[in-house]
Amino acid sequence: MEASVLLFLTILVGFLLLLVKGHPKAHGRLPPGPRPLPLLGNLLQLDRRGLLNSFMLFREKYGDVFTVHLGPRPVVMLCGTEAIREALVDQAEAFSGRGTVAVVEPFLQGYGMAFSNGERWKVLRRFSVATMKDFGMGKWNVEERIKEEAQCLVEELQKFQGAPMDPTFLFQSITANIICSIVFGERFDYKDHQFLHLLDLIYQTFLLYSSFSSQVFELFSGFLKYFPGVHKQIFKNMQGVLDYIGQSVEKHRETLDPSNPRDFIDAYLLRMEKEKSNQHTEFHHQNLMISVLSLFFAGTETSSTTLRYGFLLMLKYPHVAEKVQKEIDQVIGSHRLPTLDDRTKMPYTEAVIYEIQRFSDIAPIGVPHKVTKDTLFREYLLPKNTEVYPILSAALHDPQYFEQPDTFNPDHFLDANGALKKNEAFMPFSIGKRICLGEGIARSELFLFFTTILQNFSVSSPVAPEDIDISPKETGFGKVPPIYQICFLAR
Repeated sequence: MEASVLLFLTILVGFLLLLVKGHPKAHGRLPPGPRPLPLLGNLLQLDRRGLLNSFMLFREKYGDVFTVHLGPRPVVMLCGTEAIREALVDQAEAFSGRGTVAVVEPFLQGYGMAFSNGERWKVLRRFSVATMKDFGMGKWNVEERIKEEAQCLVEELQKFQGAPMDPTFLFQSITANIICSIVFGERFDYKDHQFLHLLDLIYQTFLLYSSFSSQVFELFSGFLKYFPGVHKQIFKNMQGVLDYIGQSVEKHRETLDPSNPRDFIDAYLLRMEKEKSNQHTEFHHQNLMISVLSLFFAGTETSSTTLRYGFLLMLKYPHVAEKVQKEIDQVIGSHRLPTLDDRTKMPYTEAVIYEIQRFSDIAPIGVPHKVTKDTLFREYLLPKNTEVYPILSAALHDPQYFEQPDTFNPDHFLDANGALKKNEAFMPFSIGKRICLGEGIARSELFLFFTTILQNFSVSSPVAPEDIDISPKETGFGKVPPIYQICFLAR
C-alpha cells in the first residue's frame, strides 16, 4: 500500500515539477543504460523488489558498467570485481568523491568525514585515522578492549541458561561499547536504559535506511521531502542520537584536561582550540557532531549486523559451527581467551568469518561515490560530480571468483590444502581511498567475539535447520537479517 501511494505521488508531483524546472541534461559520454523518461528517469523499468534487483537485471543487458537514471539524475553503476577495482583502486583519486544518500542527507548536510568531500574529507579523515589509532586502533589496545567486552558478554549469556533469546541488542551492545570506549571514553552496562534507547534508534534507522521506501525516496527526494515518510522518521531518530552526543560533548568541554586527552572527543576539542583563529578550519562543532555520529553508527551497526547474520548461519549450518569449535579446541582450548595471534593458526575459522561477511553482504549497493573531475573510464567520459554506485554485492557474488556465489560455503576462502586464501572479489569494507575507516576494528571484533562465543557455548535453534529462513528482512542500501531466536548452551 505504502509503495503504491509513493509511486502515485512520484508520478503526479514529478510531472508538475517537470513543468517548473525542466529536465537537466548531462554532458560527457555516459555508459549505455535503459532509456529514461523526462524527470521520471528509469522509474517504470525498475523492479518492484528494489534497486539491487533492478541493477542486476540491467547488468544482464548492458554489462558491468551502465547508467541508470534515478529520477532526474544519471548514476553510473559499477558491477563486478574488475570494474570496481579499475575505478576505486586504479583511478582512486578521480573516484574518491562521495555521493549522497537522500534519506540521511538532511542531518548530515555534507559535514563529518563519511559523507563530506574535498579538503574537508581529507582533513577529517587524516585526523580521525590518527586519533582512532591513538585511542584504540593500535593492536594491543583494541584487542584488550574487545577481550574484556567478550568476557562481559559470556557472563551475560550465561544468565539465560540456554533459553531462547533474540541476540540483536546484545550484539549491538558489545560492538557499540568498543566504539564508545574510543569515542566517548566509556562503556555502558547492557541494562542501561539510555544506552538501549540509543541502540534502538540506530537499529530502527538502519532498518529504515534499508527499506523499499528509502529507495523510492532516493529517486525523487526533491519533492517527496515535503511529504511524511521514511526520511522524517530517520531524521527524528538521528536527532535523538545527536542530542546525546551534544550532551557528551558538553561534559567533555567541562572536564577537559589538555595534558591528558581521554578519547576522540577530547582530541577533537583540543584541535578546535588550536585552530580557533583559523576562519577556514574544518575543526568546528558541526563537523565534530557528525563525525562522532558516523563513528557511533557505523561502529555499532555494521559489526553487530554481521554477527547476527553469522550466528543465524551457524544455526542453519550446524556442521560449520562444529568444525569451528573443533579448531578452537585444538588451537585455543578452553582455559584461555582467544587472541588475535590465533588467527593465523585458525584458517577454517577465518574462512567462515570471511564467508559470513561475503554472504551477509550488508552493504550491497555500497556507499555512493562521485568523480572529482571529468574522468575517462574505459571508453566513457564521466563529467565531474557524476555519481557512481560501486555495487559491492556484484563483487561478493561474482561467479568468476566464487564457485557457488549464492551458497554459504567457507571453502570459497580455502585452498586445496585447507590454508586461507585471498580473493580479489572480497571487499565487504569497500576498497580504495574511501575504504571503511574502522575495518581493522571490525575484523578484530568479528574474530574475537565469534571465537569467544563458540569457545564457551554451542548454539541451537527452536526451529529445525532446514526450516530456518535466512532471507533478509530488508534489502536496500543496507541488508538486515531476519529476527530469530537462538539458544546459547554452555559447553
